[in-house]
Amino acid sequence: MFTINDILYEDNHLMVVNKHCGDLVQSDPDGTEALEDEIKAMIKVRDHKPGAVFLGVVHRIDRPVSGAVVFAKTSKALARLNEMIRSQQIRKTYWAITENRPSEEEGTLRHWIVRNAKTNRSHAHLKPKGDGKEAILDYRILGASTNYTLVEVDLKTGRHHQIRAQLGAIGCTIKGDLKYGAKRSNPDGGISLHSRRVEFAHPVGGKLISVVAPVPKSDNLWRFFEEAQQ
Repeated sequence: MFTINDILYEDNHLMVVNKHCGDLVQSDPDGTEALEDEIKAMIKVRDHKPGAVFLGVVHRIDRPVSGAVVFAKTSKALARLNEMIRSQQIRKTYWAITENRPSEEEGTLRHWIVRNAKTNRSHAHLKPKGDGKEAILDYRILGASTNYTLVEVDLKTGRHHQIRAQLGAIGCTIKGDLKYGAKRSNPDGGISLHSRRVEFAHPVGGKLISVVAPVPKSDNLWRFFEEAQQ
């Protein structure tokens, strides 16, 4: 459930929120309430808005994923942020806890992602295939526990389930991600993938916005890795 404490950054033009795993960013066809709806309701009450509240979804992260999500509070900001997403001017950095350690300490993964709409799953291929879309990410290992590895991912493209599919393709399935081969689920039903940081030029003022999302505090393994990085 969204609370005002989940707001990481806000001004007149935009808001960055720390999404909880399990929350939808945007309403789906079945009408399930989403984070977008909760934020609108909060703004309406907090700011005493008499009419409809404008809130634009700039990008989405998967339902079982936690972390930073950007929303636009004005149509001008939404148009400019959407263009920045298209031209890859918004830098998105993720943390992933993987079941296996990548063979290299850091590197670049390049695959062609083919999405299966029926299974809602993506497959990562090393060569172009069918209507597959090129997917690129950089990664580096940040730390390790007895059984798991913390991997930082700098996302270069935004494909369906890209990080999940690409890490799974190199044998480094994300903890809890049964869809991509994890051994067991997480207690909260989420997966150990977190949108850690977003960086971009402000769509109106131009100043650099860099926002870091704290990891889920109820998860001891996440807390262990976050504290080890401090």
